[in-house]
Amino acid sequence: MFGKIRKAVARLRVTCRQDTGMVTSEYAMGIIAAVGFAVLLYQVVTSGQVQAELQAIVKKALSARM
Repeated sequence: MFGKIRKAVARLRVTCRQDTGMVTSEYAMGIIAAVGFAVLLYQVVTSGQVQAELQAIVKKALSARM
């Protein structure tokens, strides 16, 4: 019984080791996607309306009485 379990675990280890990580092209695509998301987020946060809302939130928080 334990022999079958050991063999199954050994086969699982071999199967899992065949794909050990991303290749260079996958890293490149991941970096491109991350940079694109960062640019989009930066544009949203620095837009006039969002910036005004953020300033209003900060002013409200600073003027709150405790």
